[in-house]
Amino acid sequence: MTLGMAIVLLGGALAGFIQGVSGFAFGLVAMAFWSWALEPAVAGPLVVFCSLIGQAMGMRMLKLSAIPRAIPFILGGLPGVPVGVWLLPMVDPRLFQAGLGALLILWCPAMLLAARLPRITFGGPPMDGVIGFLGGVMGGLGGLPGPIPTLWCVLRGWDRATQRSVFQLVFLTMHTTTMAGYLLTGTVSARAAWLFPVMLPIVIATALLGAAAYRRLGDVGFQRVVLALLAASGVALLASSLPKLLG
Repeated sequence: MTLGMAIVLLGGALAGFIQGVSGFAFGLVAMAFWSWALEPAVAGPLVVFCSLIGQAMGMRMLKLSAIPRAIPFILGGLPGVPVGVWLLPMVDPRLFQAGLGALLILWCPAMLLAARLPRITFGGPPMDGVIGFLGGVMGGLGGLPGPIPTLWCVLRGWDRATQRSVFQLVFLTMHTTTMAGYLLTGTVSARAAWLFPVMLPIVIATALLGAAAYRRLGDVGFQRVVLALLAASGVALLASSLPKLLG
């Protein structure tokens, strides 16, 4: 096994477990690893495929009363997905690494501080739709619809079960739409398609382990550790990509 393949398998396993625990963040965790071993055109579809599997498995924990709150995010996110798919072939890999690193550095501390930030009460469903659109663009671009809607839901002050259910409904819709866009536009390369069946049993197994951990353990402290590690990965990505971009 090559080092690159080991990085892909390790990133997928860790991402599947964390998604099983928290209900989100597969793309962020996986891309912290996969950005080192895979080009964006391969990593993006692979993230979408694996996230779709994990989100589908998590639907058994859905809180039905959260469905109305998820609808504005979905309606806003659907038109954002094709925008991201259209942008994907134009992305410079080094710029993608730098952008992902900056996103991790900004998003992870924000999530750590979110419990102490003022709750957002303005905007209502229309603003939720705008946030959904931005998440859709990120989903189409790199299978990362989560960071913006996730933080927004936390800042809304909803309970954890509602947040998790909204995440899952929105992300399942975005990933399904994004995968359809990839397939229709021929964006899924032969290498990405080859990795789909390789990652499938790993994602299923680790997502089940994560779901079991979620039922037994509180996930607040665990998420703090994960977010700290992701922030450190963001620093590493920026340190690697910025000299090449500026050189």
